[in-house]
Amino acid sequence: MAKRVPVHIITGFLGSGKSTLIHSLIAQKPVDETWAILVNEFGQIGIDQAMFEQRDDVAVKGLPGGCLCCQLAFVLQAGLVNLIARAKPDRVIIEPSGLGHPAGLIDLLRSEAFADALEVRDIIATLDPRRLEEPRVREHETFQDQLAIADAIAITMLDHSSAEQIDAAHRLAREHWPPRKWVHDAPHGELPIKLLYESDVSQAESGAMPQAHRAQSPQGHLAGEFFDFPPPPGKPQIETGTSLGYTSTGMRWHPGTRFDLDHLAATLGELPAAARIKGVFHTEHGWKKVNRAGGTFQLESTSWRQDSRLEVIIPSADARAVAPLLERLT
Repeated sequence: MAKRVPVHIITGFLGSGKSTLIHSLIAQKPVDETWAILVNEFGQIGIDQAMFEQRDDVAVKGLPGGCLCCQLAFVLQAGLVNLIARAKPDRVIIEPSGLGHPAGLIDLLRSEAFADALEVRDIIATLDPRRLEEPRVREHETFQDQLAIADAIAITMLDHSSAEQIDAAHRLAREHWPPRKWVHDAPHGELPIKLLYESDVSQAESGAMPQAHRAQSPQGHLAGEFFDFPPPPGKPQIETGTSLGYTSTGMRWHPGTRFDLDHLAATLGELPAAARIKGVFHTEHGWKKVNRAGGTFQLESTSWRQDSRLEVIIPSADARAVAPLLERLT
């Protein structure tokens, strides 16, 4: 295909309003575009596919009986190839099972099989505030991973949730690192379609990168347009800021950039002891999360799949030591 088709993943736990959100987006779809919707269900009979109205400009395919993100990779690949060939869509939306872990799905979509055909755009997680009061759901690994992997979070079920529950959902969304691109209320499952189109990377493809946004949260987290478009391969994006005697340096790399884990750990280990380090990296051993605070260095697997990122916060008096070391990372 001459032009890669943008693909969005709408993930979220069981009953959090994923299908309703997709219906809202379809209702706002430009009339000159054809969309393809791929729906995976945990059940066997494929009822969700029947919930979508039949129309010429929206092709819907259901894959029941399991989890696309786990054991149905071959079925997904075949089904998606067939759907693209048949519908020739301008955009694809995939709704994984509410019990599905989307990391494997993203890895497949970015694999060599689809490298020339698909472009993974924003991953949106739906969050029902009421679920945060259910320990069985709140502590469920899939529930946590669906939020952790998301670029953006849509707060759903507002008409069924109390003000306290909605506030708790927003606090949870704000606490996640890396920061989400946006957290948006979706009353009655309605989400402005502009949020979907803002993730298009036409500017990045043309080489015109947006101006980095220098706003920072009180914790020093870089925010805003800095995260809107992936940097080109081999050209990491860098942003710095200084406040209250501390300097924050943020870096992003293209999702395809892979790091040597030993070299990464050794280089970060050379940063001054006072440096607060947080990062997510695509390594030859998979995606890893790095965290160093109070002299303790932690390395663990992560479900994050969007891009490699690093944030170093250090007393401004020691900031000169950071740049030369970070240049050696890639």
